[in-house]
Amino acid sequence: MAAGRKTIRFTLNGKPVETEIANHHNAVEVLEAFGLFGARESCAQGLCGCCTLLVDGKAVSGCLYLAAFLDGAVVTSVEHLERDGALSPVQEAFIEEGAFQCGFCTPGFVLMVEQLLDRCAAPSEDEIRHYLSGNLCRCATYPQIIQAVQRAAEKRKASAAA
Repeated sequence: MAAGRKTIRFTLNGKPVETEIANHHNAVEVLEAFGLFGARESCAQGLCGCCTLLVDGKAVSGCLYLAAFLDGAVVTSVEHLERDGALSPVQEAFIEEGAFQCGFCTPGFVLMVEQLLDRCAAPSEDEIRHYLSGNLCRCATYPQIIQAVQRAAEKRKASAAA
């Protein structure tokens, strides 16, 4: 192994993986090495939310999260939300409400909404706005995003009742 490099092992989207990283690599670079491009580095300062991923169930800014911290963790990227060819209720709601234009920020928003709805099944509009305040949409589809969160909450509720 080259100097300044180490091997890390973690669970990525439900599967155990292993990779060699450099000390300076961040989590987005690791995901890209596995062919996962949903988390995108945009601002490189943890301010926009485009690089959001879940580490041990907690949303993190992948551009700031050092790859070494992934060792032993459970990592979920937006690509893991689709199950057996079916989109998650949040993904469906984003499409139905047109809650994206260019789509660059959408993966980060979707993961944050998944986490929000896991914590609060029926958030108010103020709760939604507060929870998503760390995610930026340069196309300004915020009204549609709020509607998508509300629709996703309804979809989850209907699914749980069935």
